[in-house]
Amino acid sequence: MNIIHVIILAIIEGITEFLPVSSTGHMIVASSLMGIAADPFVKLFTIAIQLGAILSVVVLYHKRFLQSVNFYLKLLVAFIPAAIFGVLFSKKIDALLESALTVGITLFVGGIILLFVDKWFNKPTVKEEKDINYFTALKIGFFQCLAMIPGTSRSAATIVGGMSQKLTRTAAAEFSFFLAVPTMFAATAKKLYDFHKEGHIFSGEEIKLLAIGNIIAFIVAMLAIKTFITFLERKGFRIFGWYRIVIGAVIIGLILTGHQLETI
Repeated sequence: MNIIHVIILAIIEGITEFLPVSSTGHMIVASSLMGIAADPFVKLFTIAIQLGAILSVVVLYHKRFLQSVNFYLKLLVAFIPAAIFGVLFSKKIDALLESALTVGITLFVGGIILLFVDKWFNKPTVKEEKDINYFTALKIGFFQCLAMIPGTSRSAATIVGGMSQKLTRTAAAEFSFFLAVPTMFAATAKKLYDFHKEGHIFSGEEIKLLAIGNIIAFIVAMLAIKTFITFLERKGFRIFGWYRIVIGAVIIGLILTGHQLETI
């Protein structure tokens, strides 16, 4: 992995992490096209640059993170299902991550679902995070568990989950952003722990690449979040559905025509 690879992957991470299009699917396609070998550092990098994306949420919504203890309790309740399922099924999840075909199929199917969510959930009553109760937060947390299937998109799962609980598109998207903070932090911490447990040590060059990747992901994610919220309020999810269908079809097509896609 070189600096050009880092810049491209960080931009992809920043754009796709909070959009309902699956950052995993995009990382797989981009890494394969660039011929990046899926070594331990590359696998760590694709998770660790999420820290930059996390920081963008905290900066953009800093007032929300300072408002009350109740805010954090809701995030904790919503985070619990993913934490439990992640521990119980970590080996099965890792096995799924080895399948690029799973990513392609999930992207495609998820895209079809996004074509219809605006019609399915068109009578929202919850307009702000403060109106979300603990039981609703828990149910959104269970939707987040679906994102353990590669290609689902954590953002898509939690936003659709929120809308199914009568949140507006904007409220569902913002709660998804907030829930990403503990979820992505935990995922990054676990990946760092596993990296060191396996006996790997960062070189000076790898530390530099991680720093650059996080900075770029932070900047791009801030722009992506602002743009996404504005677009979502006006247009809804249909375009993201078609986009996922195209990307999923591309991945499936590449595999069926004999191309070997490296998973990350």
